[in-house]
Amino acid sequence: MSLTIWCNVKLPDAAEQMLREGTRGHRLIFSSTLVGDVLAVGKGDPTLAEADVAFGQPDADECMRYSRLKWIEVISAGYTRYDREDFRLAVRARGGAFTNASSVFSEPCAQHVLAFMLAVGRNIFPSYRDQLTDHSWQYGERRRDAQLLTGQTVLMLGFGAIGRRLAELLAPFRMQVYAVRRQTRSEPGVRIISEEELTRVLPLADHVVNVLSDNETTRGYVNARRLGWFKPGAKFYNVGRGTTVDQRALLEALQSGRLGAACLDVTDPEPLPPEHPLWTTRNCFVTSHTAGGRHDQGEALVRHFLTNLAAFTSGGGLTDCII
Repeated sequence: MSLTIWCNVKLPDAAEQMLREGTRGHRLIFSSTLVGDVLAVGKGDPTLAEADVAFGQPDADECMRYSRLKWIEVISAGYTRYDREDFRLAVRARGGAFTNASSVFSEPCAQHVLAFMLAVGRNIFPSYRDQLTDHSWQYGERRRDAQLLTGQTVLMLGFGAIGRRLAELLAPFRMQVYAVRRQTRSEPGVRIISEEELTRVLPLADHVVNVLSDNETTRGYVNARRLGWFKPGAKFYNVGRGTTVDQRALLEALQSGRLGAACLDVTDPEPLPPEHPLWTTRNCFVTSHTAGGRHDQGEALVRHFLTNLAAFTSGGGLTDCII
């Protein structure tokens, strides 16, 4: 089966060569406007009308309009622009498929959360601050305040590819891992709970990890009410989306001491303005949406697409299939 594959991704040379070689036997066309960032919004392109398959960040409305398009793979884990009922109906009506790249970014995001946890527990952040400022030797305080992850409790808000990998990374620490999501089917090593059980489990958690995507039901999810249920001194981590957190309430929880620390890879807005109080709030640590970063991102995205292309042409199951 020969397909017309449309792409609007600006790839490194090695990744582009991999894509060209992997799609031999098919027709590969590139959009006149390429996106070089997985978070970028792709522009409309009339050549998409010729495609059976789209790889990149195609315009959602055009995807619905062009009935020839049978499979869409976006190069991001998040897919807010496509998370619409009219989009889902249009894809399903033509027997199409929609996939994202969650498994490309699950490993770096999970490792980023683990790095945050270890850095907070082992007092790496304040020790580094000492190195940058007065070079004080805080032997007693740093040792006394150091914590172990072993045996502690983690609650994940949302559970998908990132959560599954994080649970695997946490297993050697013998932590109790919970996750809240709509589908309460069991997962290895994780206790899946319903929304109704959140008030019971939140006060037990030493660490709360937010991996929620942005949609109408999740915006402002971590609000003053839910922060009030946190265990005193709990640590909060956000590698989901900044819009899912009420940042004013988060600041108040940090300033009051209710939260022991907040580690934020995502904020609202992004970039976080230099004068924003989160930058200077005690025990708040910010990275600039880098949790999904990996040196081989282009090649990893192409490998993911080519694996799915082989499955698509043979009638097999697609990895990270949303629709």
